[in-house]
Amino acid sequence: MPSFNPQTIFMFSLALFLVLTYYLAAILTPFMMGAILAYLSNPAVQWLDRKKMPHIASVICIFVLIFGLLTIAILSLLPVVQQQLVMLIEEAPKIIALIQDRLLPWLQENVDTSSLSNTLSSSLPKAGWVFGAILHSGSNIIDAFISFVLTPVVTFYLLRDWNEIIENIRSLLPRSIEPTVTKLAKDCDEVLGAFFRGQLLIMLALCLIYSTGLYFVGLQLGIIIGLIGGLLSIVPYLGSIFVVVAATIASLVQFGDWKVIGWVLGVYAFGQIIEGYVLTPYLIGDRIGLHPVAVIFAVMAG
Repeated sequence: MPSFNPQTIFMFSLALFLVLTYYLAAILTPFMMGAILAYLSNPAVQWLDRKKMPHIASVICIFVLIFGLLTIAILSLLPVVQQQLVMLIEEAPKIIALIQDRLLPWLQENVDTSSLSNTLSSSLPKAGWVFGAILHSGSNIIDAFISFVLTPVVTFYLLRDWNEIIENIRSLLPRSIEPTVTKLAKDCDEVLGAFFRGQLLIMLALCLIYSTGLYFVGLQLGIIIGLIGGLLSIVPYLGSIFVVVAATIASLVQFGDWKVIGWVLGVYAFGQIIEGYVLTPYLIGDRIGLHPVAVIFAVMAG
């Protein structure tokens, strides 16, 4: 029987993984979401393990905490979002008429539409890259239901066996490069894990800031606009563009007065200031080893 060295096994496994990813992309959503949740939650499980709690008990505690909070959030927001969606459907004809009769002529007279088009075209493909796979595989009710059911199951088993999975992957590495790859992987894990957790907290904070601010402005669709804008903030400029445009159109439809737009822009400006000078420096900068001033400079330069 022919023998295979670890390097051959590793390369074959990598090639097989890439091929399967390409051909099974349509059903990967629950596994991708489960892997992301397990990756983000694993440090909490390890912390409980270090406190001498049995590993399976640590996994169950973190699992129940995560999906309990998600369930509470969904059940709390679902009636509000449903009400806002009904309101949005009712206001859709007015919004379309406003865009055609007032907004488009104003943009043509006062804004460089070619520059705006280039900005949107450069941002939207990024959004498509981030959300395309999720939307593609969840394009119908059956896929969405399967993802909803499988994601917690995948998350639980990955959390339970995370350390074993990592060790199995490491065993496939060629011995000559294993120490170097392991060190680089740990460094990347520390930085990327801190970045993703910080970015998630920033998204949730922006959802809260935008939704609360637009609600107190009196915008009927403020909550759903704020939630979507906060979630889209993972893509540079996309969340900002959505909040400004959608809130401006909604305020004109509801109030018919340009003065209200000042309050809308005030909410947006407040959110940007908090994000750029407080949230990003302290939730991401500190975690990836950058000074807050360096992060502020990077944000402003970007």
